[in-house]
Amino acid sequence: MGVIDELRQPGGSARALAQFVLSGFIAVALLGIVAVEIMRRQGTNEAIRDAKEVTQLAGNGLVAPNVTPGLLRGNPADIHKMDEIVHRSIVRGSVVRVKLWDRTGKIIYSDEHRLIGKRFDLGDEERDALEHRSVDAELSDLSQPENKFERNEKKLLEVYLGTRSPQATPLLFEVYQQFSSVSNSGRRLWTVFAPALIGALLLLQVAQVPLAYSLLGRLRRGQAEREALLQRSLDAAQNERSRIARDLHDGAVQDLAGVSFTLAAAADRLDRSGEGDTAGLVDQAARDTRRSVRELRTLLVDLYPPSLHRQGLAAALSDLLAPLASRGMRTDLQADPVMRLPENAERVLFRAAQEGLRNVVKHANAESVEVRVDRENGRVALTISDDGTGAGVARAGEGHIGLRMVQDLARDAGGEFALENRPEGGTAFRFEVPAT
Repeated sequence: MGVIDELRQPGGSARALAQFVLSGFIAVALLGIVAVEIMRRQGTNEAIRDAKEVTQLAGNGLVAPNVTPGLLRGNPADIHKMDEIVHRSIVRGSVVRVKLWDRTGKIIYSDEHRLIGKRFDLGDEERDALEHRSVDAELSDLSQPENKFERNEKKLLEVYLGTRSPQATPLLFEVYQQFSSVSNSGRRLWTVFAPALIGALLLLQVAQVPLAYSLLGRLRRGQAEREALLQRSLDAAQNERSRIARDLHDGAVQDLAGVSFTLAAAADRLDRSGEGDTAGLVDQAARDTRRSVRELRTLLVDLYPPSLHRQGLAAALSDLLAPLASRGMRTDLQADPVMRLPENAERVLFRAAQEGLRNVVKHANAESVEVRVDRENGRVALTISDDGTGAGVARAGEGHIGLRMVQDLARDAGGEFALENRPEGGTAFRFEVPAT
């Protein structure tokens, strides 16, 4: 159901506004979740970047300048001196381990003395940092042998830095930091901005509610004006059809009927006078005139069906099918004879049926046609099915003016129109409008 149909329903405006507000808040919630996730990741990245900067300051400013030849040889006094520096300035808070490697994979210093002098394989990233004096960070693999003393920790961020001793010895300085502290730092960052962002989104949504209400009002008024214009147009067309039908009935039809009687009487007199040839010609003219009168009366029914509003849609459709039956076509009407609809709905359904049946006669080459009217859920549907050759050239939008008119009529009445080939052969013409 479209917006226009929704507005037509009782309480439709309130439902449409509620749907707008609900969808808006859902969109705000989704945007808020995405924004919070982006800020959380950005906060974590910022915290890791800060950890790298701190590691560079500690490695290049505190540890590397105090690396002595004795420390490289494992001298206890030099190890003790480095312990004082490390424990005073580095291993505190979230930092749980410090390691200093040489290029052979030997740990020349660690605050965990049991690791000093041990050799382990260095990864490609660590070797690259050692050679190029760069800094990098990653989650530490606590299952590795060199990390056996940190396995009681849940999750560690390993930051490693390539540096040089005063004697220009290449060294790799590693700091192990609790990842929870990094996450907390990132969380503090996004929790500062998230309330302001979400609040701004909510305020924006709230500010749109009066605008949406105003737009709904304008749409409702515009639809009411359009329906009023359509009703006036239909009324004007109906009045004009009524006037034309009345003028034809009271004028040309009556005159032609009189002419047919006069010609019949003249033919009879001529026949009695022995002028048989002339009498035959006059009698033929009388028959032609009576046929014209019948055709005009059929046209009058098309222009202004007297049974439509007096007896209902079913009777008017029966009148439409009568000429097809007289042509030898099998007809079937499935419509409740006591069903009464508003005049506007009856009128547009009758006009659609006229064009649909006209299409069957002109294009379908059908032997039978079925017309069905169903009313359900506040809507009424007219279906015309034939066993002809299919829609073919009669498709709407391909130069067929009558079907384009039906399409426009359905759109203006807030309904739907479809013309399709049936799988079993023939065409299905479906026209549906609100039964209001």
